[in-house]
Amino acid sequence: MSIETPQDLQGLQAAGRVVGATLRELRRLVRPGVTTAELDRAAARTFARHGARSAPKLAYGFPGAICISVDDEAVHGIPGARRLRAGQLVKLDVTAELNGYYADAAISVPVGPARPAVSRLVATASAALRQGLKAARAGRPISAIGGAIETEVERRGFHVLRELTGHGIGRAIHEPPTVPNHADPEAGELLTEGLVIAVEPMISLGTREVHMLDDGWTVATDDGSTAAHVEHTIVITADRPLVITA
Repeated sequence: MSIETPQDLQGLQAAGRVVGATLRELRRLVRPGVTTAELDRAAARTFARHGARSAPKLAYGFPGAICISVDDEAVHGIPGARRLRAGQLVKLDVTAELNGYYADAAISVPVGPARPAVSRLVATASAALRQGLKAARAGRPISAIGGAIETEVERRGFHVLRELTGHGIGRAIHEPPTVPNHADPEAGELLTEGLVIAVEPMISLGTREVHMLDDGWTVATDDGSTAAHVEHTIVITADRPLVITA
């Protein structure tokens, strides 16, 4: 969507606050022994307190309030009975709908102490997101975002999962345009002031390739290497973007 009225911005910001509150609560709960279903129920309770709904469940019938992916699972993991173990990396991807507006963000959280390589992976994903946001200005091509992200990721010795992209958002969970995480020459469309997009680096310790698991939802790295995922919903401006889910 593109922000056209003050009401649009207010509605989007309200949805973004729900997402931010949910992620803060979930980060606090991540520990060895907790199940992904318990984290999902905590997310659902936070949504309910704010009068919000799970966007993946609403739009696609996803079997959970949020997506929870572990280790080599990059995105769209299904919450369930799995208990988290020390040393794992859990990705919490939260998309909420509130009064017809949608916001989306993700964090990658180590379960207990992380291996040095995993700590560097998470730090790289966050740095890549920052670089992507710096490139996200009105008048620049969408590909500038992905170029900035992949440059940072490759500079630090990791790899972008190129099949996985960001997207437009606002009045639906997924809207045009597609926002690649590399300098895709086909992503030449110019960013416009007021455009709402989700920027989300998804990177790995090893491969650039992913595949779908048998559950029909979860996307994992081809070589089993750990993946990290971070994300914010932003509004494009002539200067630095407005981060809705901060």
